[in-house]
Amino acid sequence: MRPANSARIPPHLHKLISAMPAITATAPQTPGFILPVRIYYEDTDAGGVVYYANYLRFCERARSEWLRALGFGQQRLLAEDGALFVVRSVQADYLSPARLDDSLTVASTISALRHTSASFLQQVLRDDKLLFSAEIRIVCVSPSTGRPTPWPDALRDRLQAQLPPQ
Repeated sequence: MRPANSARIPPHLHKLISAMPAITATAPQTPGFILPVRIYYEDTDAGGVVYYANYLRFCERARSEWLRALGFGQQRLLAEDGALFVVRSVQADYLSPARLDDSLTVASTISALRHTSASFLQQVLRDDKLLFSAEIRIVCVSPSTGRPTPWPDALRDRLQAQLPPQ
């Protein structure tokens, strides 16, 4: 039986979640990335639920770990390629609360890749229940000017390979 809100979870994310142990150990062979997250006391608010801004932190960690799994640490990209990443926009839906000690999954996919930006669909789940979903647009900028700059070629090629099949 499917959970009531599973229709909101794209089919390719179900595949990622079922393959979670293999994906977290190395760079994924299928488009997307999974990051497990445990909820600690420091993640919760006075009501005992995850503070809303922490979902964005979990998404940031997942994107950073995904880059690392693909072989691109952000410090190296900054030092060697002059590439810095900034969040341009976030559209988020908070659907159900997470609580202390929950074991969550942050599922990430690239939904669009452009010359200087990329859009990521990121979802936080507890088991198969969708708790949070966001479309986050990231822009590659020059650290010296703060202006958009093209993705480094090697990174762009790896990100292109991570786009889900059309």
